[in-house]
Amino acid sequence: MVIETNFVMNVTYTEGQFLNKDREEEFEIVFKKHFKSLHAYACTIVKDEVMAEEMVQNVFCRLWEKSDQIEIRESVSGYLYRSVYHESLNYLKHLKVRDAYQTYAIHQVENTNNTSHNLELRELEERLESALKELPEKCRTIFQMSRFEEMKYQEIADKLELSVKTIENQMGKALRLLRVKLVDFLPASLLLFFLS
Repeated sequence: MVIETNFVMNVTYTEGQFLNKDREEEFEIVFKKHFKSLHAYACTIVKDEVMAEEMVQNVFCRLWEKSDQIEIRESVSGYLYRSVYHESLNYLKHLKVRDAYQTYAIHQVENTNNTSHNLELRELEERLESALKELPEKCRTIFQMSRFEEMKYQEIADKLELSVKTIENQMGKALRLLRVKLVDFLPASLLLFFLS
């Protein structure tokens, strides 16, 4: 990998010199000289001080780890600024991809939940309708007036010309039969709420 950069600043180098790990002091000097300005530059790109620091550290770590592979030809600061620029852009691209995926995942979950909920609701309605059809006619009529039309027992008794006790007995019968028919479908808490 050939990158046009000149690593050590205060010394004249021949073209094509490699950064040597044995020159740790020189590396430290370059790090200390450029870190603050590179950090400020990265901050202008990523708009986050902590991540800007990480971008600069990544560049220096990669420079150190691959020092035997990187050929230095021009200015150190030019190389470092270009590297921080590209590191920061890669980070921003990663954020965009991550955000797009999160939006997609949330949308998928919402659609799945809505679809799943709608399917469950439709199945419940079908099972309830089927269970209601199996009730005796008088029992079904009383249950529908009580639960769907929200009529009180007295109102049902008056309308059907039956006693309140008969309405209570028929409702008890309807609820028992429906509990049996819907027990596999509904959790106990919903069953108690809906059929009590």
